[in-house]
Amino acid sequence: MAHRMNKELKGKKVFLIGILNGCFMFVADLVKLLDLDCTITFLKLASYHGASSTGKVKQLIGLNEDIKDQTVVVLEDIVDTGITLDFIQKQLRGYEPAEIKLASLLFKPEACRHDISLDYVGIEIPDDFVVGYGLDYNGCGRNLRQIYAIIES
Repeated sequence: MAHRMNKELKGKKVFLIGILNGCFMFVADLVKLLDLDCTITFLKLASYHGASSTGKVKQLIGLNEDIKDQTVVVLEDIVDTGITLDFIQKQLRGYEPAEIKLASLLFKPEACRHDISLDYVGIEIPDDFVVGYGLDYNGCGRNLRQIYAIIES
């Protein structure tokens, strides 16, 4: 993903926006590999309770920077229903960026219910609940180095 971003975004003023809390490990590892003129900030949104989506997005920390005429890359840990990225994309358009690119470490195509187009995808996965590498279950498991599927018995 970093290789593609370096190639496709070269020469552009890039503004990276990570979506907390889950993206922090992904963003930390990704930015170390980017050779771009970029600024990094974070938004904090919530759309999950336990292992299921609430269907609503709640903004906890918003954007304070000027992104007008910049290439914005939204960095998400996982896209399943797509509700969070749909919300963010609509909100960011009001700031008049030159373009908005969407990137996600994990993508669940079977679960996506919104019309979003991801520009960068790390791995497509089945519609299982996953934990680790920043992803949590009720606040636990973010520190795990690998990603695990939670299988209910």
